[in-house]
Amino acid sequence: MKIHEYQGKAILKEYGVLVPRGVVARTPEEAEAAAIELGTDVVVVKAQIHAGGRGKGGGVKLAKSPAEAREIAEKMLGMMLVTHQTGPEGREVKTLLIEEGLPIDREFYLGITLDRVSGRNVFMASSAGGMDIEKVAEETPELILKETIDPAVGLRGFQARKLAFGLGIPNELVNQAASFMLKLYDAYEKSDASLVEINPFLLTKDNRLIALDAKLNFDDNAMFRHKDYAELRDLNEEEPLEIEASKFDLNYIKLDGNIGCMVNGAGLAMATMDIIKLAGGEPANFLDVGGGASQERVEQAFKILLADTNVKAVLINIFGGIVRCDMVANGVVAAAKNLGVSIPIVARLEGTNVEEGRRVLRESGINIQTAQGMADAAEKVVAAAVQA
Repeated sequence: MKIHEYQGKAILKEYGVLVPRGVVARTPEEAEAAAIELGTDVVVVKAQIHAGGRGKGGGVKLAKSPAEAREIAEKMLGMMLVTHQTGPEGREVKTLLIEEGLPIDREFYLGITLDRVSGRNVFMASSAGGMDIEKVAEETPELILKETIDPAVGLRGFQARKLAFGLGIPNELVNQAASFMLKLYDAYEKSDASLVEINPFLLTKDNRLIALDAKLNFDDNAMFRHKDYAELRDLNEEEPLEIEASKFDLNYIKLDGNIGCMVNGAGLAMATMDIIKLAGGEPANFLDVGGGASQERVEQAFKILLADTNVKAVLINIFGGIVRCDMVANGVVAAAKNLGVSIPIVARLEGTNVEEGRRVLRESGINIQTAQGMADAAEKVVAAAVQA
C-alpha cells in the first residue's frame, strides 16, 4: 500500500524523525491560510500524488507570500501532473502540502528496503540527493552506500555512523545523522514498511538534518497489525481495475500493452509476459488467479481483464496443479458468455483435468484457439492481436 508524502511524514514524526512543519490544503484558500500559519518568508507548495519526479513536472513550487501560495494552489489543484512515474496520462492533483521553506546547504538520499538476494533489509545512502536514485544506480553506482541489516539486532549505531561518514556529513553532525538513521529504521521496522525513501535528506545551513521528502510503502500482508493505516489509502491514486481485483484477492497489475493475460502462479505469469514480448507482443496486464482459485474467482478475473479497453486478444495460460483445468475453463466460458466476448482468445491448458478443460472450451461455442506449449500460445495470441 502506498501513501502520500504528508501521511508518511506524520508517521515518521511519531518515531522522532525530524520533518519540516507543514499543513495540508485542498483549496486555494486553505493554502493561503497555511502559509500565514507557517509564518516563514518562503513556503513550498507540493502536489500530493503517488509518484516521484513531481518537481520536474511542475508539482513543487516556491511561494514568497501567502497570496502567491494561493495563486500557485489555484493553478496546481485540478491539474494533471505528468512525471516519469505517472505515464503520459498523469495524475490529478487534489491535495497539497504547504511546508516551511528551509535554508538548504546539502542534499542526500536515504532509503531502506528488502534486499531479495541476501534476504535481509538494506539501508542505502547517497551523496547524490535530490536526483532520481534509479539514474544514480545506473550511471554512478559507486555513489550508493549500503549496509545490510541483521534482523536479530537491527541497524547498529556503528553502521549508521559509517553511512554518515561515507556521505561526508560534517564530523560534528555525525551523531545527529546516526540518530536520524536509527529512528528512520525503527519507523521502517515497526510500521511494517516495504520501502522508506528520504530524498532529499536535507542538511540545512543552520546544521539541522531533516527529511525534506518522504516516501513510504507498506507490506499489504502486515496490514492486519496496522488497521489504522487503512484510512490512509487513497483510492483515487490507484488503478480502478486493480482496486476491483483486490476485492477478490486477485493479483492484478495493469500494464500498457494490448494482450490480456490470465495465468495461475506468479512465476508462470512472469514467464508468460516474457514470452509474449519475445514473440513481438506487449502484455496488457499481470494477472495471477492463484493456485486454489474457484470458478467464481476465475470468472471475476476474466471480467476484470476484459474491462481494459486496450485488450485486443487474450492468452489463458493454466498449469493445473491444485487448480483444475476444467474449473478454469468453466469460469472463462461463463464470463465470456455473460460479457458477449468478441475478441480472440488463445488457451494453453496443462495438468489436472486438462482433457476435460479442453473439452469444455471446444464445446463452448466460443471462438477459442488452443495451443500446444507456451511458445505456440504466444505466437498465436500476438498474431490474433495484430489482426484484431
